[in-house]
Amino acid sequence: MNDSLTGIVIAVVVVLLVLMTAVRIVKEYERGVIFRLGRIIGAKGPGLFFIIPIVDRMVRVSLRTVTMAIPPQDVITKDNVTVRVNAVAYFNVVDPNRSVVAVENHITATSEIAQTTLRSILGQVDLDELLVKRDEINQRLQRIIDDVTSPWGVKVTLVEVKHVELPETMRRAMARQAEAERDRRAKVIHAHGEFEAAETLGRAAVVLEEHPAAMQLRVLSTMAEVASERNSTLIFPMPLDLFRLVDTLRPYLAGGGDREPAPPG
Repeated sequence: MNDSLTGIVIAVVVVLLVLMTAVRIVKEYERGVIFRLGRIIGAKGPGLFFIIPIVDRMVRVSLRTVTMAIPPQDVITKDNVTVRVNAVAYFNVVDPNRSVVAVENHITATSEIAQTTLRSILGQVDLDELLVKRDEINQRLQRIIDDVTSPWGVKVTLVEVKHVELPETMRRAMARQAEAERDRRAKVIHAHGEFEAAETLGRAAVVLEEHPAAMQLRVLSTMAEVASERNSTLIFPMPLDLFRLVDTLRPYLAGGGDREPAPPG
């Protein structure tokens, strides 16, 4: 009786062990790649499924997007400027079978190809392009890295250059260039203002010349402005025609009245 009970217990324990090794549960964001006697038979999941103990082996693969920081890289740009650049890459597995069979470690492989591609691409652009055309460079990096990782079942969705560290001498030179550019713009704006002011004054002079009464009103307005300041300055407006008359009579006065003055105008 005791021997029979012991045999039953042993059998139950064996069955439980077999079930424990046969049952697999993978999460929603995971897949289980099954190898049967060394040959891949496909990916299963999510949820609960069974495998054949000893015969089958399962490899878990996560389908979630991986955020991978690309370590800082020393890069020499096309115009021979040494910069230190770091970036970040976002990728995920789209084919669990290939991510296991085609590459030993798809995360490490993606990281290495991202570093080498970053140095290669940034070495083909000028510093100004690196600072200004950041979006175009990011798209180019994403496209090239994705082409390499696609046979591994890995999809690179985004690559972003995070920070570009410039040498101290280059930062000072760029600061001087920016200051000179601001001075140039200020001078151009001032010159445009002077030109517009001169053009407006010219049009005003034409109007005043065509309308003498307007000139008189302007003179009286100026006198009122000066008088309102309570200063000791006195203004006596004199018509310009008086100066023209004096200029006309100057030869006559200089000759002692021997000749008649020329008609005005």
